[in-house]
Amino acid sequence: MFFKNASPITASKPESLNTLSVFDMPPIATKIAVVALAGMLTVFLSTFFSEWRYSTEEKFGSLGWTLFPSNETEERVTIVAIDEQSLSEIGPWPWPRDVLAELSNKLGEAGAALQLYDIVLPESKNGDDLLASVLQQHNSVLAQVPVLGNTNSIQTGTMSGELAGMRCQPPLPSTSNYLANHATFASLPKGHITPIVDADGMIRKQPPLICVQGRVYPSLSLEALLQNLPNKQSEKSIQIAKGSGFFAPAWNLHFPSYFGVKIPLDKEGNVRISYSLQPDAFQVVSAADVLLNRAPSNLLDGAWTLIGATAFGLGDIVPTPHSGATPGVELQARLLTSLLDGDTPYTPTNANIIWLFECFAITAILLLLASSRNRFSAIGLPLAAVILPVITLITHMQFLQSSIWLGWFIPFTYALIAASFLALLEHGRVRVEKQRVFNNLSSYLPGQAAHNIAFNLPSGAVEAHRSELVLMCADLRNFSSYEESRPPEEAAALLHCFFVQASEIIEKNGGQVEEFKGDSVLSSWACDKSDAATMALKAANELQAMISTVIPSRPPAGLEPMALGIAIEKGPTLVGSIGPSHRRSHTILGDTVTITLRIQEMTQELAQPILIGECAARSLSNKELESQGSYLLDGLRTPHILFAPKIIHTAELYDTDPSDKIEVTPLRVISGGKHY
Repeated sequence: MFFKNASPITASKPESLNTLSVFDMPPIATKIAVVALAGMLTVFLSTFFSEWRYSTEEKFGSLGWTLFPSNETEERVTIVAIDEQSLSEIGPWPWPRDVLAELSNKLGEAGAALQLYDIVLPESKNGDDLLASVLQQHNSVLAQVPVLGNTNSIQTGTMSGELAGMRCQPPLPSTSNYLANHATFASLPKGHITPIVDADGMIRKQPPLICVQGRVYPSLSLEALLQNLPNKQSEKSIQIAKGSGFFAPAWNLHFPSYFGVKIPLDKEGNVRISYSLQPDAFQVVSAADVLLNRAPSNLLDGAWTLIGATAFGLGDIVPTPHSGATPGVELQARLLTSLLDGDTPYTPTNANIIWLFECFAITAILLLLASSRNRFSAIGLPLAAVILPVITLITHMQFLQSSIWLGWFIPFTYALIAASFLALLEHGRVRVEKQRVFNNLSSYLPGQAAHNIAFNLPSGAVEAHRSELVLMCADLRNFSSYEESRPPEEAAALLHCFFVQASEIIEKNGGQVEEFKGDSVLSSWACDKSDAATMALKAANELQAMISTVIPSRPPAGLEPMALGIAIEKGPTLVGSIGPSHRRSHTILGDTVTITLRIQEMTQELAQPILIGECAARSLSNKELESQGSYLLDGLRTPHILFAPKIIHTAELYDTDPSDKIEVTPLRVISGGKHY
């Protein structure tokens, strides 16, 4: 090879391609790493944002109850409501003891099988003895309130109704604070109505047993169940044991004397309140109607009655999934219904294994989608980011129909994050591949042509537009003889070096290469810039200075030295693509193209390295140009005046020392031109 001072053969576009290779579509290991990252992020969110996770899971997890509630009427339990009508007709709360005694008598006369009072009577008042006697006669249970989570000492009334023979043990909650009934009512059965209030104010759980000062007290609903078991002594044999089985709860409260009677508890010892029944499913009778003998007898005869406040002003209103203002007595009715049906919802201890199985299934589906190398992947992954999380929520709702609160947050979040990550990965892969296609096309075609091909459907019609351009044709003279006498690899390397460096100079000066044809380069400058011809001339001068560093300093024996002939002309040009839709070709057509090519041929005949057509010369009026005369160019009928710029020295272009000036060697005259 005989290159002088040859620089590395690189170009900007190949470098950009190398940069893009970093973003190639990753292998299956990278996809697995992405879903693993999604799993770690899911664990992070569920661990470090546990309160938010709990409230979100509870809020949306109960949609299976609120969107599709059961409308079957609950006929075993009737709520006797101390409502606004009762306060208006009977008087403001609290009512005198004789009024409460009369209410109990009326319920007894109507045939109520059990009277459960969601009421606490802590103060001593006239008529306590009478009321206690009446309640005792009518199989009644009073409420009391152990206070959980309160640091202040509250000990009002007398706690009673503990479960004999049962000791405090995990997981029962414990407290020393309480609000109880007056000692007059100590002989009556009691049940606590203490709820678990979540951070958002919702009541979703209640402990069936609470330890108060070392004694175990049942809830109102549990005490109602104990009072109606055939063997009331069974309360002495209530046991709490850890659940066994894949779908077992954390704990079970059961009665050994009654096989199959179990109440599932969570790890804190609470039961979950079921909201599967819509609020209208419970039969409600106003206390005023009972006292004034207006209550339908069929709603009370043989029913378990729950007496409690529903009037908004009495303060026993709590938020639930069904409503932001639900009477507290309704919660007791729901707990009682669940115990009677043996259908208390709970979370299995192995719920995490089920979540893991869901996550594995989600992973398999996502990896299958991500492995598709077609539009199914590009469309399927974004759809999966929506559909799969919804499926996890639906799965939770389906389990809820069987009273299993499975939980949905972890598989939902994992599906959302993993599908989103893989969709982004797929989107990035598609973008990188499109960019690679565009870069590859732009390395063969001008940028606008490459853009049209990359982002438009193929067409079989002529697609071209007329533009005013300055064209420059640079031809490597005597290359054919050189190629004939040298190995093809050497000739290709020289031509490649010429094309690479010519492209850099042209693009640096604002032009673009239209095509490489043989050993010549055709480039253009848009005329929307006033200095287009000036920039083309500047590029031509730099090309002449560059060529001496590329061509061999001494030509092979018997060969003419190579040189560069450059022509510049300005005029209207048609740029676009032609050919059938399956084989298009970028083309640049018009008289300006033909004239430029013919002028380039004249550079050899006139022994001028650079020739400029008369149209381009008008845009270079401030330059020192020398007229070369008028010539009838080959194949054309109109003569053209040609101009040549002042001879440019290499040192003038690169500001080197004057002593190092090297004149650009003029082309050798081979044959005369046609002078007109």
